[in-house]
Amino acid sequence: MRKARTVALLLALAASPPLSAGLPPVPVPAENPITEPKRVLGKILFWDEQLSSDGSVACGTCHRPGAGGADPRAARHPGADKGTIDDVMGSPGIVSLDDSGRPQAHALFGFDVQVTPRLSPSNFGALWADELFWDGRAGPEVKDPLTGKTAIARGGALENQALAALLNETEMAKTGRTWADVVADVGHARPLALATNWPPDTAAAIERLETYPALFEAAFGDAEITPLRIAFSLATYQRTLVADRTPYDRFAAGDTAALTGRALRGLRAFESFHCSACHTPPLFTNNGFFHIGLRRADFDRGRENVTGDPEDAGEMKVPSLRNAALKSRFMHTGELTSLAAAIRFYINTVALPERDGIPGTGLYTFNMSNVDETDLHAFIATALVDPRVRDETFPFDRPTLATERRSSSPPASP
Repeated sequence: MRKARTVALLLALAASPPLSAGLPPVPVPAENPITEPKRVLGKILFWDEQLSSDGSVACGTCHRPGAGGADPRAARHPGADKGTIDDVMGSPGIVSLDDSGRPQAHALFGFDVQVTPRLSPSNFGALWADELFWDGRAGPEVKDPLTGKTAIARGGALENQALAALLNETEMAKTGRTWADVVADVGHARPLALATNWPPDTAAAIERLETYPALFEAAFGDAEITPLRIAFSLATYQRTLVADRTPYDRFAAGDTAALTGRALRGLRAFESFHCSACHTPPLFTNNGFFHIGLRRADFDRGRENVTGDPEDAGEMKVPSLRNAALKSRFMHTGELTSLAAAIRFYINTVALPERDGIPGTGLYTFNMSNVDETDLHAFIATALVDPRVRDETFPFDRPTLATERRSSSPPASP
């Protein structure tokens, strides 16, 4: 009987629009081609906490493979008034630092670690997008921070994202941090000095080249360290993190045994309830911006802050569902603490006046049974997870950060 149901589902899916067979090639700007020395340099930089002004935050601190490329940590950003509906569970950054790098009291956080006003999104879905961050403020054209000249005409959102984080005073930077400060911090640092358990490719590169100037020379032809080269290296590394070995990818390529039971029924539910209108295969995002009714736009204007268009009020970027089941929190507010809660939100969502409808379908009207809900969960949780991401194996392997070691250490004896 079970086999008959599976065959019926396969026939139903065959009658549906054709599945997208595999991820498209990652777009690579001509101005920043992928090379192995640049990839390895980017990986070292991505996991080096010394990129931050106080040595406590790396790019990878907030973007960990085992957490689906997102942040497994969360802390409260109080918004305008603590303990009310505008609070956000964002990503912890650095303690506020003055322009000399000394801790200073922050108006909201005092001497505690600052918290971002939105939870860090996954960086894996960023590889194919023209605009990044929840509001899309990292656009496709990259300008050299030192000269103002166009360095990448199109396709440089990853580079822009990296540049923005390096000077963000909540995430990585002391007050008034300059590009000269960033270059000096990198140039004086011993690569991955704070991290342990280096992956083999980074360990081999550091053993052979030893210093950042030597690593930059291998990647760019000379030892000069510049903000643009840092961003180019970080973006190059991220463009090699292609999570394309999920059961769904095998199924879409013709392996009908890759999805069975609930996951197969979940794929059918995914299509029937129009989830694919926004979370469009094979990326499982359309890279658009929508207000889904999570909160009133007055609490976070979202995309409107970038475009200036009131029609974009409260809109946020559609995240990819690939590896989403590995996350510990969901939505830009971080308020939903499980995949099941995120699915249920769409069933019980409040019809806020700013809420957008499903493209081509209209408002959310999910008449979803408990069985449908369970099947949909099974599809996202099993069919869309790449085991290399989950297990943090190459190319998703990484070192252990110093902050991880400190947070997991037992308290000292009295």
